[in-house]
Amino acid sequence: MKKNHILSLAFAGGLLLGGCQADQKKAENSSLSVSDPVQEKVNQYDHFTLTADLSHLSENQKKMIPLLIQVAEIMDDIFWQEAYGDKNALLEPLSPAEKAYAVINYGPWDRLENNKPFIQGVGEKPKGANYYPADMTKEEFEKSSASDINSLYTMVRRGEDGNLVAIPYHEFFKAQTEEAAQLLEQAADLAEDKGFQKYLQLRAKALRADEYFESDLAWMDMKDNMIDLVVGPIETYEDKLFGNKASHEAYVLIKDMEWSKKLAKFASFLPELQSNLPVAEAYKKEEAGTDSDLNAYDVVYYAGDCNAASKTIAINLPNDEKVQLEKGTRRLQLKNAMKAKFDKIMLPIASALIVEEQRSNVTFDAFFANTMFHEVAHGLGIKNTINNKGMVRAALKEHASALEEGKADILGLYMIDQLHAKGELEGEMKDYYTTFLAGIFRSVRFGAASAHGVANMIRFNYFKEFGAFSKDEATGLYRVNYEKMEEAVNALSEKILTLQGNGDYDGVAALVEKSGKISPELQADLDKLSELNIPKDVVFQQGIKELGL
Repeated sequence: MKKNHILSLAFAGGLLLGGCQADQKKAENSSLSVSDPVQEKVNQYDHFTLTADLSHLSENQKKMIPLLIQVAEIMDDIFWQEAYGDKNALLEPLSPAEKAYAVINYGPWDRLENNKPFIQGVGEKPKGANYYPADMTKEEFEKSSASDINSLYTMVRRGEDGNLVAIPYHEFFKAQTEEAAQLLEQAADLAEDKGFQKYLQLRAKALRADEYFESDLAWMDMKDNMIDLVVGPIETYEDKLFGNKASHEAYVLIKDMEWSKKLAKFASFLPELQSNLPVAEAYKKEEAGTDSDLNAYDVVYYAGDCNAASKTIAINLPNDEKVQLEKGTRRLQLKNAMKAKFDKIMLPIASALIVEEQRSNVTFDAFFANTMFHEVAHGLGIKNTINNKGMVRAALKEHASALEEGKADILGLYMIDQLHAKGELEGEMKDYYTTFLAGIFRSVRFGAASAHGVANMIRFNYFKEFGAFSKDEATGLYRVNYEKMEEAVNALSEKILTLQGNGDYDGVAALVEKSGKISPELQADLDKLSELNIPKDVVFQQGIKELGL
């Protein structure tokens, strides 16, 4: 079995410890913050051990998990190459604190501070990460006639003649993808659920050929498997030059059958919610697949893109619009990771920034619902422009991901309002709105460098202008205006859906330029949270040992 480089390096940096040891180490590290600013950055992350109840799994299922974790470790190695390059060359000369923080960030750039370098002598992070030659310009790329240069699954390099060439992932990462494919086939031999077995076999085939459609369909068809695996090149956030290149990642998951049963009914409301969207008819004419489902999981392993700095707590996949239109998507809520963030981060933020009389409206149930319906909302709206500009993602280029995340955030809250009015959701809307605002403060601490960060800032600034919340000058605390919040949700929903449907690249670019940045006033509030030692995110102690295997 390959060693888990993330864990071994993090331990070397004194980063990941369990139980009381973690608290003791954190206290010790805090005394280093004055003399070691990088250690202070490491201390922004609290510690959490990923575990799950495996007692209901069969012996074969327990044997599968180590194989799936090995696959995830391979995805981790590949993502290092995509995000930075030679991991070992970077880490070898670093101090323990620098090494630990580089492991968290998959490189020498701080993802929570707009990719600012934290290693002396390191320049700015290339917008195209390591997917493109460092000396390549946007203009050169756009003029190139190289085959498959725009593919999600190619690395762009220079050929012998100096011109750009596209190398398929399965060739560029041949040794790693073949090893991962063989491990998937070994896991498939142990699978007792036929649907999961088929998916693992097809995913192995996909890794060898960079053709994921059939395996995505197979993943959509799985309903009863208790173990799940999300693996491969998936999201395009890392490529900030064009948003063209998909990054490798993996999650190993254990399904929470009881919670999943509670969520199953909500997918059936998608057609009705689509038809009621607060936008002109032309922008909601598509009918997404209704085979979508919602499930809750305990995640037992993160690797690659999803593990870089701020950790994903919910998943909405596949991204392929063809699969979405034919089958819909699956929404996976990572319950144990979500609860960790709520307890360790959300509640302290509410105490620090929300007026006292509204703090009780920040609840885990509302946080869970806001996160869940964000993922559901990816399936609403429109995938193709209404004016023959092609797919929305292609028309909006590097801004597509940010606007799509903004759409999901705002339409998720719109859906909650609609379902609450129908009596399908418990609790008060005040809980969902107040928790939503506290969630923005949690998320914007990750900075505005990512698609999610830009989306957060657009929403925050739009709500501020709309009067959906106000800030008390005397106390510096925020108060939600519930009536204005509902109006702002509908107005921003319409704006985003219209920009997407029109494929309005210039309009989105102007919106990002105007509202996609953190203001000095907001930064002062975020600094307050850091002064109170409220963690920005979590790091995971994870692996076979933690699972008792």
